[in-house]
Amino acid sequence: MARYRIIATDLDGTLLRRDHSISARTRAAIRAAQDAGLTVAFVTARPPRDVRALIEDAGLSGAAVCSNGAILYDAGAGAVLHHRQLGAALGRALVHELRAAEPDIAFATEHGHKLGLEPNFPSLFAETVHDHAPRVACALELCEEEPTKLIAHHPGHGPDALAERIRAVVGARGEVTHSGWPIVEIGPAGVSKASGLAWLCAELGAAASQVIAFGDMPNDIPMLAFAGRAVGVANAHPDVLALAHEVTASNEEDGVAQVIERLLA
Repeated sequence: MARYRIIATDLDGTLLRRDHSISARTRAAIRAAQDAGLTVAFVTARPPRDVRALIEDAGLSGAAVCSNGAILYDAGAGAVLHHRQLGAALGRALVHELRAAEPDIAFATEHGHKLGLEPNFPSLFAETVHDHAPRVACALELCEEEPTKLIAHHPGHGPDALAERIRAVVGARGEVTHSGWPIVEIGPAGVSKASGLAWLCAELGAAASQVIAFGDMPNDIPMLAFAGRAVGVANAHPDVLALAHEVTASNEEDGVAQVIERLLA
C-alpha cells in the first residue's frame, strides 16, 4: 500500500455495476482506502453534473477527472477547477468534414453543464443527469456554444470501426476515443484521462508511479499507460486487457474493491 498514493478508477463498466450503482462492498473499500490516507479519484467520460451523486454516494471529497480529462471537478466544493474545450470553430469544421465522409452520422455536443442533440441522434442519454433540458438543433448550431467535445453516432458502424474512420478525418486536431457505447467522442487535442490525472498528481505532489488505475475501455488506455500500475477488469476491452499489469474480477463481481482490499490487507 505504501507504494501508492492515488487510486484512479473509471466508473461505467469498471467501478459501477450494470445498474450504474456502487455496491456496498465497493463503497466500504473506498472508505477504507481514504481512511488509510489514499486519494480515491473518479476518472470518467461523464460530465460533472452526471458524477455528483456518485461522488456523494461514495463519500469522496477530492477532485474528479471528468469528460475524459477535459474537466477537473472539485467534489467537496462542487466547483469546476479546470475546463478545456474543443471550441466552436473546430467543432463546426469537424462536423462539416465528418458529415461529408459519413453522410449518415449524427452528432451530440457536450458542454459540461448541458448537452446538445441533433434531432436524429439516438436516445442514449435519457437516464443521465441534466441540469438543463438538452438543446435539440443542427450540430453546427450546437457548436456555437463552445463544446467540450463532439459525440458521434453512426447506425452502420460499431464504436471501434467508427473511431478509426473518425480518427482518419480528425488527425492531430482532436482526441478520438470511445467507452464501449455506440458512440465516439472527439475531445480537445492533448486531452485524455491521462492528462487529467497528471494534473491531479501535480496538485497532490504525487508521481505517476504512485497511481494505481482501473479501467475497461479504450478511453481508459491513456490513464492506464500513465499509472504506475494498470488494472483491467475481467469484462474489459481486449486492448485494455493487453495493456494491464493485472486483471481483476469484473465490475459485477466488485473487481476494483477486491484489489483495494488486498492493498489494504
